[in-house]
Amino acid sequence: MRTSAVEILRVEAGKRTYRADCLAVEEPLTIRVSGEALSMTMRTPGEDEELVLGFLYGEGVIQRRADILQLRGGEVTLAPGVALPPPLRRFPTHAACGICGRSTLPQAEEPPQRKGGPLFPQALFPQLSARVRAAQEVFEATGGLHAAALFTADGALLCLREDIGRHNALDKVIGWALQQALLPLTEHLLFVSGRVSYELVQKAARAGIPALVAVGAPSSLAVAMCQDADITLVGFLRGECFNIYAGEWRIVSV
Repeated sequence: MRTSAVEILRVEAGKRTYRADCLAVEEPLTIRVSGEALSMTMRTPGEDEELVLGFLYGEGVIQRRADILQLRGGEVTLAPGVALPPPLRRFPTHAACGICGRSTLPQAEEPPQRKGGPLFPQALFPQLSARVRAAQEVFEATGGLHAAALFTADGALLCLREDIGRHNALDKVIGWALQQALLPLTEHLLFVSGRVSYELVQKAARAGIPALVAVGAPSSLAVAMCQDADITLVGFLRGECFNIYAGEWRIVSV
């Protein structure tokens, strides 16, 4: 179950009325690898295996789907020869930000360089929000979920996942792509419903995504990482208006 019904008191134009409301469900998921607790995250139930796959791939624990021998919910058995990270690299997480609580920031795996990837027509970007909103079934009922959506370069929606946590929604999308053998996603565009943090950029870069689009604002660290990694970063997408923070060469006006 992804939604929960509650009774609320609504105040509107000075009038108070009781009515039913629908909330997004938030529950913990413990990720156990070979019987050992690796991480606990607060998430919206559903697509848990995709979430686990995306998380493990994003953190470098696995490199391919074949690195996992068995996956059931949050329980993972690694294939022979695949090792757990050392104890100092265990990942206590929650719905807000998987990087919180770490003493140091992970470094980019590749040196700064101009990368390839598709060009995106400028006229495509104003259409993305409407396409995502039309596909957000649980958000439509609750108004309380984030979304991450994967598009082709010409704007076709391939995968959309919702979750109470932004990084969880993205992990689910990357987990789906891993299952579909689509990684790296070098010809795709990623849309996120909220703000852009360093961690989201790190996950996108790890998956090879060349363009990241957000409804909200990016952090300064997120912008710096996109500039260094030559990832196109668009923020504050509002109808016909948006800001380009990095990789503007991929967005063409024709």
